[in-house]
Amino acid sequence: MDNLVEQLKQQIIDELNLEETTPADIDPAAPLFGDKGLGLDSIDALEITMLLEKYYNIKISDPKQAKEIYASVNSIAEFIKANKN
Repeated sequence: MDNLVEQLKQQIIDELNLEETTPADIDPAAPLFGDKGLGLDSIDALEITMLLEKYYNIKISDPKQAKEIYASVNSIAEFIKANKN
């Protein structure tokens, strides 16, 4: 799962154009949204949704789950691992 976490960090940086951020800057357990962690917003959540579809062919069937899934890089990795075809 460590490889998946590192891969996700790089994909998030690339897809969200976080030019000043490196994978080492991202704590996989830190919140992605809000004042702590990366401080992402709702537009970034849409980009992450597209990232999951593009790289992992995974769609979130219940949008209410997104907040929990997108809590951290670790939670996204766990979701991918549980739902990968």
